[in-house]
Amino acid sequence: MKMANSLRGEVLKLYKNLLYLGRDYPKGADYFKKRLKNIFLKNKDVKNPEKIKELIAQGEFVMKELEALYFLRKYRAMKQRYYSDTNKTN
Repeated sequence: MKMANSLRGEVLKLYKNLLYLGRDYPKGADYFKKRLKNIFLKNKDVKNPEKIKELIAQGEFVMKELEALYFLRKYRAMKQRYYSDTNKTN
Protein backbone atom coordinates (compact mmCIF):
# COMPACT_ATOMS: atom_id res chain seq x y z
CA MET A 1 0.00 0.00 0.00
CA LYS A 2 2.87 2.35 0.78
CA MET A 3 4.33 1.88 -2.70
CA ALA A 4 0.98 2.70 -4.27
CA ASN A 5 0.82 5.97 -2.33
CA SER A 6 4.33 6.98 -3.36
CA LEU A 7 3.57 6.16 -6.99
CA ARG A 8 0.32 8.08 -6.75
CA GLY A 9 2.29 11.12 -5.62
CA GLU A 10 4.67 10.73 -8.55
CA VAL A 11 1.76 10.42 -10.97
CA LEU A 12 0.10 13.55 -9.58
CA LYS A 13 3.38 15.45 -9.76
CA LEU A 14 3.86 14.36 -13.37
CA TYR A 15 0.30 15.39 -14.25
CA LYS A 16 0.75 18.82 -12.69
CA ASN A 17 4.09 19.37 -14.41
CA LEU A 18 2.69 18.36 -17.78
CA LEU A 19 -0.36 20.53 -17.23
CA TYR A 20 1.93 23.47 -16.48
CA LEU A 21 4.01 22.83 -19.59
CA GLY A 22 0.87 22.53 -21.69
CA ARG A 23 0.06 26.21 -21.23
CA ASP A 24 2.39 27.10 -24.11
CA TYR A 25 1.51 24.17 -26.37
CA PRO A 26 1.35 25.24 -30.05
CA LYS A 27 -2.19 23.90 -30.59
CA GLY A 28 -3.45 25.61 -27.45
CA ALA A 29 -3.71 24.89 -23.75
CA ASP A 30 -7.26 23.54 -23.98
CA TYR A 31 -6.27 21.01 -26.63
CA PHE A 32 -3.32 19.86 -24.54
CA LYS A 33 -5.36 19.67 -21.34
CA LYS A 34 -8.04 17.49 -22.96
CA ARG A 35 -5.49 15.13 -24.45
CA LEU A 36 -3.56 14.92 -21.18
CA LYS A 37 -6.68 14.16 -19.18
CA ASN A 38 -7.76 11.46 -21.64
CA ILE A 39 -4.37 9.77 -21.50
CA PHE A 40 -4.29 9.75 -17.71
CA LEU A 41 -7.89 8.51 -17.49
CA LYS A 42 -7.11 5.73 -19.97
CA ASN A 43 -4.42 4.42 -17.60
CA LYS A 44 -6.21 5.02 -14.30
CA ASP A 45 -6.98 1.33 -13.74
CA VAL A 46 -3.35 0.19 -13.98
CA LYS A 47 -2.42 -1.45 -10.67
CA ASN A 48 0.92 -3.09 -11.48
CA PRO A 49 3.69 -0.94 -9.90
CA GLU A 50 6.16 -1.85 -12.66
CA LYS A 51 3.72 -0.77 -15.36
CA ILE A 52 3.02 2.45 -13.47
CA LYS A 53 6.76 3.16 -13.30
CA GLU A 54 7.01 2.58 -17.07
CA LEU A 55 4.16 5.00 -17.68
CA ILE A 56 5.77 7.58 -15.40
CA ALA A 57 9.05 7.22 -17.31
CA GLN A 58 7.17 7.69 -20.58
CA GLY A 59 5.49 10.80 -19.18
CA GLU A 60 8.83 12.22 -18.06
CA PHE A 61 10.19 11.64 -21.56
CA VAL A 62 7.25 13.58 -23.01
CA MET A 63 7.93 16.35 -20.50
CA LYS A 64 11.55 16.60 -21.65
CA GLU A 65 10.46 16.63 -25.28
CA LEU A 66 8.04 19.49 -24.58
CA GLU A 67 10.77 21.45 -22.82
CA ALA A 68 13.06 20.91 -25.81
CA LEU A 69 10.30 22.06 -28.16
CA TYR A 70 9.81 25.26 -26.17
CA PHE A 71 13.54 25.99 -25.94
CA LEU A 72 13.88 25.50 -29.68
CA ARG A 73 10.96 27.84 -30.33
CA LYS A 74 12.49 30.50 -28.08
CA TYR A 75 15.88 30.05 -29.72
CA ARG A 76 14.40 30.47 -33.18
CA ALA A 77 12.51 33.60 -32.12
CA MET A 78 15.64 35.13 -30.60
CA LYS A 79 17.74 34.20 -33.60
CA GLN A 80 15.20 35.76 -35.93
CA ARG A 81 15.07 38.95 -33.85
CA TYR A 82 18.77 39.47 -33.39
CA TYR A 83 20.26 38.02 -36.55
CA SER A 84 17.72 38.95 -39.19
CA ASP A 85 19.36 42.36 -39.80
CA THR A 86 22.80 40.85 -40.43
CA ASN A 87 21.38 38.43 -42.99
CA LYS A 88 19.68 41.24 -44.93
CA THR A 89 22.88 43.24 -45.34
CA ASN A 90 24.82 40.34 -46.88
